[in-house]
Amino acid sequence: MKPVIGITMGDPAGIGGEIAVKALAHRDIYEKCIPVVIGDYEAIQDANIFTDTNFVIHCIEKPEDATGKFGTIDLINMGYLKANGWSYKKVDKLCGDAAYNYVRKGIELAIEKRIHAVVTGPINKESLNLAGHHYSGHTEIFAALTGTKDYAMLLISDTLKVIHCTTHVSMREACDRITKERVYTVIKLADEALRLMGIENPRIAVAGLNAHCSENGLFGSEEEKAIIPAVQKACKDGVNAEGPIPPDTVFVKAQAGQYDIVVAMYHDQGHIPLKLSGFKLDLTTNRYTSMSGVNCTIGLPIIRSSVDHGTAFGKAGEGRANEQSLIDAIEVGLVMAENKFGLEVS
Repeated sequence: MKPVIGITMGDPAGIGGEIAVKALAHRDIYEKCIPVVIGDYEAIQDANIFTDTNFVIHCIEKPEDATGKFGTIDLINMGYLKANGWSYKKVDKLCGDAAYNYVRKGIELAIEKRIHAVVTGPINKESLNLAGHHYSGHTEIFAALTGTKDYAMLLISDTLKVIHCTTHVSMREACDRITKERVYTVIKLADEALRLMGIENPRIAVAGLNAHCSENGLFGSEEEKAIIPAVQKACKDGVNAEGPIPPDTVFVKAQAGQYDIVVAMYHDQGHIPLKLSGFKLDLTTNRYTSMSGVNCTIGLPIIRSSVDHGTAFGKAGEGRANEQSLIDAIEVGLVMAENKFGLEVS
């Protein structure tokens, strides 16, 4: 049995429909799974036209009706869009509402075990909130709709894995959220995530918060009060964790292979090295030649992976979007499905 992967289209005003169509132009995806797009016919058909892929779009009501055949896009059509009823590149509450409901549908199907993983296209936070869905991102939507208390954002590139203690909050609030309990929880989630990816004895590096890990209290006290006790507690529980390690060197060591993952303390501490390792911009064409990166939510009762980029309104509807991150997200979802459900995906 091939795993069934639900791909939520993302905000229709962005590049989500385009990268979904382009990703499904890769035959090997169909050899490993049955992809089911959750979105709107009008947006997928438009992307089908301007990318010249010429797929057959097969509208279905449930995943069990999917054909899983290369050259056909099996689509659960949510029906939020009318022909020419939305615009690319614009913040729009209609698109925000549609994007939210694509995700909601994917979560429902995963909870019912009718799909094995949810892979999400990019959403726009402003559109989402204009539509009355007051979340700061996908991670918070998944946590709320699954009733999950302890969760974390995991980012993956070809050479680096990073999991975050805090994400979409101000820097001042992030410092307040660095507690022994939270750091310990994320270390445990890091161990869980890597085992789900098939790593038997994960090596976990824990970054410090302050410059030089505070130099024994010269630059702050978070290491002494929160991070060191959390690492010690995790080690007593049998987790292979080290830290705190100075933030300016820990990612270099992890990328060299000394560690399997880094526990980052805040959003940009983890995102910047991850994107440096996976994103490549060609200034002569103003195009990304590489957008390798995957975003996962760890701690959920279901599997969720995602692209690690935004809606890219500036290029939406033009056929210039790079689908690599979505392909990578599908691959990660497949690996996790294999280990969680005992499925054969290759």
